[in-house]
Amino acid sequence: MRAPSRREAILAEARGWLGTPYQHQASLQGAGCDCLGLVRGVWRALHGTEREALPPYRPDWAEIGEGEPLLEGLGRSLVAIDPAAARPGDVVAFRMAAGVAAKHCAILSALGPKGARMIHAYWGRACVESWLGPWWRARLVAAFSFPEQG
Repeated sequence: MRAPSRREAILAEARGWLGTPYQHQASLQGAGCDCLGLVRGVWRALHGTEREALPPYRPDWAEIGEGEPLLEGLGRSLVAIDPAAARPGDVVAFRMAAGVAAKHCAILSALGPKGARMIHAYWGRACVESWLGPWWRARLVAAFSFPEQG
């Protein structure tokens, strides 16, 4: 039996988080996570200890802050790629409104004739796999791949 590819391992780990309740700034499978907490949890499963500690952040950080802290942070640990080249297992990031920082991220889980899908956690819900429809596509601003090695 062949070992799963890196992308298959990423998706298997991300799907293990499905149903984890949304909890701002959390990253504990089955207990609570936010969108970044999901990506952090997949990182830990693949690479072990995270490269840097996260500072505390408020739920409205993107609306009141400056710069692009989410994109900059993802870029320090992941490999930036063209969003049009993103494949299942890559992290995609979204700007929720014009003039504010990118605030949401997800793991692309499927492409194809039935439409693209993503695994993500968002406010008031849980970690889910959902359709990457026109609303999300219009807000997609960046994509990243997990590195081969941590």
